Amino acid sequence: MSAQEDNLKDIIGHAKEYGFVFPSSEIYDGLSATYDYGQLGVELKNNIKNYWWTAMVHMHENIVGIDAAIFMEPTTWKASGHVDAFNDPLIDNKDSKKRYRADVLIEEHIEKIKEKIEKEVEKGKKRFGDAFDEKQFRDTNPNVLRRERDIRSIEHRMKEALEHDNLHDLKKLIDEIEVVCPISGSKNWTEVKQFNLMFSTELGSVSGESAKIYLRPETAQGIFVNFLNVQKSGRMKIPFGIAQIGKAFRNEIVARQFIFRMREFEQMEMQFFVRPGEEMKWYEHWKQFRMNWHKALGFDADNYRFHDHIKLAHYANAAADIEFRFPMGFKELEGIHSRTDFDLKQHEEFSGKKLRYFDPEINESYIPFVVETSIGLDRMFLAVLSMSYKDEALEDGTTRTVLSIPPALAPYKVAVMPLTKKDGLPEKATAIIDDLKFDFNCQYDEKDSIGKRYRRQDAIGTPYSVTVDHQTLEDNTVTIRDRDTMEQERVAIADLHKIIDDKVSMRKLLVKEAIA
Repeated sequence: MSAQEDNLKDIIGHAKEYGFVFPSSEIYDGLSATYDYGQLGVELKNNIKNYWWTAMVHMHENIVGIDAAIFMEPTTWKASGHVDAFNDPLIDNKDSKKRYRADVLIEEHIEKIKEKIEKEVEKGKKRFGDAFDEKQFRDTNPNVLRRERDIRSIEHRMKEALEHDNLHDLKKLIDEIEVVCPISGSKNWTEVKQFNLMFSTELGSVSGESAKIYLRPETAQGIFVNFLNVQKSGRMKIPFGIAQIGKAFRNEIVARQFIFRMREFEQMEMQFFVRPGEEMKWYEHWKQFRMNWHKALGFDADNYRFHDHIKLAHYANAAADIEFRFPMGFKELEGIHSRTDFDLKQHEEFSGKKLRYFDPEINESYIPFVVETSIGLDRMFLAVLSMSYKDEALEDGTTRTVLSIPPALAPYKVAVMPLTKKDGLPEKATAIIDDLKFDFNCQYDEKDSIGKRYRRQDAIGTPYSVTVDHQTLEDNTVTIRDRDTMEQERVAIADLHKIIDDKVSMRKLLVKEAIA
């Protein structure tokens, strides 16, 4: 098992032990690729939602939010192309009996070649020291050049096969580059087949094709079919956006990556409606805006990169992912897509209703173009958890496990702890919480030694711990401990609110993002 896989295993164990994420229906041995968010997980999840919603909706006068139904009239999915084109190319390994997405197997093979290039560069750095010229090395080193040629060749062949729906060529490519099954290690593959990802069910008491409806595979279509409702009721002027957070469902083939890819997941999406011809300007704008939102969290910038799509979806004229360095390597975290006027045009055709906007500035009626930003909430949760999880060696020779969650996102902002369970200390601690809880999510903690309580709060990511002792009863001061520095300070109870707010305020994140 690799160090990265070990790290993911540690994160999964930690998430369960401390109430962040549980396997769904675990007492019945669970259900593949489904998870439940525990008492701390739901708090972190809600804080991520709040950060996204505030930055996307409240900070923009021309963006509003909706909450559309999961079930939609089934013609919606015919119009959007999902009934006919929402497929993944799947391949089975005959030895492990496991099923994979063929394109993902090839992309992971490409990523391994990229890792070999980076190792070659690192060797060059060590060999030449300060005299190392990285650009010249990449431009001239025969091993690097050969591997880059291999990547370009594989990407070109995969793109050709996917665009022409040539599943035979996709299988041939997998054979030629000798992709092995992660489980069995064998190259014993079946042919590639297309598999539709939508879940279907039946509406009402009468079964049959006429009653067939779908669980939505994305949240975007609920926005598109409400385009005119929102525009007219909100008197919105182009350009404007409609945002939504909601559940979506895909019959995914999952490759043991925890909550990264699930069959039931949550999306945070915004569709931005613009004049035809201005979509690329807005596409570049939202790419940068969304990257700034991520980087404002304070994680190392090297953990993010843009990746242009090798194959564009049927509705897009430009598409890029913000990829993040997960424990499994760089993977898609968020997509920014220029969707053209495809969706509104399709819904206009299939519904027979006009979905046009009259633009008074140019005295013209048109179907707007759309730029989409779409981020997986569960993937964002995993990104925050994996970046925050640390095993730290301390100066006294001991270690601690800490979740350095950005304070504004932390489940609890402060833990209040009476030093003992007697002498009026619990009552004083409770009184402090009763004052703070109007603005901050607080935890009362009185079990175990104070040292063990500090370690427990470190492990769940609480930015501040406040200890109430006998001196508190005399002068109304407490000891406040910082999660990240472990420094302790004696402060007045009256100052607690300002101290905590300065560290955990969502405003700090939003200002940082706005000026990035």
